[in-house]
Amino acid sequence: MAITLTASTGRSAGSRSSTRMRTDGLVPAVVYGLGRDSVAVSVPWPDLRRALKTEAGLNALITLDVDGQKDLAIIKDLQRHPIRRNVLHVDFLRVDPDAGVSVEVPLVLVGEAKKVEGRRGIVDQPLKSLTVTAKPADIPSLIEIDITDLDVGDSITVATLTLPAGVTTDIEDSIQLVLGLATRFSVEDGATEGEAGEGAPAEGAAEGDAEGAAEGDAE
Repeated sequence: MAITLTASTGRSAGSRSSTRMRTDGLVPAVVYGLGRDSVAVSVPWPDLRRALKTEAGLNALITLDVDGQKDLAIIKDLQRHPIRRNVLHVDFLRVDPDAGVSVEVPLVLVGEAKKVEGRRGIVDQPLKSLTVTAKPADIPSLIEIDITDLDVGDSITVATLTLPAGVTTDIEDSIQLVLGLATRFSVEDGATEGEAGEGAPAEGAAEGDAEGAAEGDAE
C-alpha cells in the first residue's frame, strides 16, 4: 500500500534556499521519470520520515501529490549529512505500476550456521544488498538468505538464491553472497578439538621420557 506525500513546487534553487527549507521542516527534492520533465519540489520532513520508517524503508511505494498531479513513485536516491545524518535531498522516481523497476534490496541472513561455528570458522557476507527488478507492488522489503546448512568451504551464490515471486536480478550467477570461511582456529571436518591435538605427547609424558633418556646416558 502506497503512502501519500504532498510535495510543493516553486522552490528556489541554491544552497541558501535549501538551508532555509530544512530549517522550516522541509526537505528539498526532485521528481523525474516516465518520460516527463523533472520537477523541483519540497516535502515535509515529518511525512517523509513516516514513509522511511515503514517496513519497506527506502523502497516504500509513495503516491506523490504534486499540485494535484498524483504519481506512484519510489525514492531513487537519498542524501544525508555525513555527520548529523539528517536528510539533505531526495530524488523521487515516477514508476509505472505495471512495469518493472530496478532497486537495491537488503540481504538478511537467517538461521544459524552451526557447522561453521562447530569448526570455529566464520560467516562472511560480501554483499549486503542486491539489485533486483520487479513491478512496484512486488518489490520486497528484504531478501532472506538461509545459512542453516552452510559449512566451512561452502558459498551461497546468486544462482542458488531463492528470489520472491515476480523478482529477478541481472547480477551474475557466480557472484558470492555468503561464505563459510576457515580461520586459524578452524578444525578439520568431523574432528573435535581433542582429536585435533592427537599425536602430541602430554606435558608430563614428555618430561618423563626426557628424564629416562638422561638417566640411561649417565649409566
